[in-house]
Amino acid sequence: MRSTSVGKLVGGIAVVTAFAAGCGPSSSSDDANAHDRAATPSAGTAQDGAVAPADADPETKKLYLLENAVAACMKKRGFEYRPHVAAPNTKAGGNATDGKDYELTKTFRQKYGFGIYSAAVYPDDAERVEGTGGMANDPNSAYVKALKPSQQAAYIKALTGSENPLGQSQGSSLGGCTGEANKEVYGSEADRKRQWEAQEERNRRSGQALNGDEQLIRLAQDYATCLRGKGLTVSNTQPTEIGDTVKFGISAAMPAEGVAQMDRKNAEKALSREIEAALADLECGKDFRSAYFPKLKAHPYSGGQG
Repeated sequence: MRSTSVGKLVGGIAVVTAFAAGCGPSSSSDDANAHDRAATPSAGTAQDGAVAPADADPETKKLYLLENAVAACMKKRGFEYRPHVAAPNTKAGGNATDGKDYELTKTFRQKYGFGIYSAAVYPDDAERVEGTGGMANDPNSAYVKALKPSQQAAYIKALTGSENPLGQSQGSSLGGCTGEANKEVYGSEADRKRQWEAQEERNRRSGQALNGDEQLIRLAQDYATCLRGKGLTVSNTQPTEIGDTVKFGISAAMPAEGVAQMDRKNAEKALSREIEAALADLECGKDFRSAYFPKLKAHPYSGGQG
């Protein structure tokens, strides 16, 4: 299985958890002052568990199991944790920007483009963050914000095994409740390695099937011709990659200091150009995406997103 790094904004703190890369539980010292922390005002009573949609794919169901396992572990340590998995057919699930839902994507892109320069123009807009797959509305944020700074650090350590919320990166071993939950849902390290290798092989075969599909190849060429006719650069015409070519081109042209440091007026100009390109990309790729996404469902692929 592909290791997936998920960034969560918990109480304004960016917490990185790497699913399927976990390790064993952290020490009992993480539970110190648990009763004091639990008495802190919170966002409400934690739900007993999140229920996966009946039609969810196996990997999504595992994410629900993972979140529920984290919640159970955090409860034992005296903390509230609400299981939260972005639904696959909402903006938080990514469809606001990938074009699968044409109308939803059009509405998003008319204001935010691909969600790149809008970070400087609308820095606190939850709609923008969720549309690009962020977790701005993590239900745990209000609870963590109510904690004292020292308690916030203890919460992060209980969750990840590290007091530094950015101390764990993709592929590294996680401790705390996230590590315990990973082990519970995905098995031992050897089991997870076998699952990852099997997923990589399925992913390779899916990529070959999609990129070798004659209909998708033809539609991708039409898509590329349309983009070039509008003055946009096309760096890759493979069916699995062409849907991101315009977005990646804009990302590559970002200033070295990052979007967040941009002057507001310059950011607004850049966003205006980005919106124009994003909408052109959506229209040029409409026929391609109509054919691509049904085939993507039959051949799940976690590389480039068409």
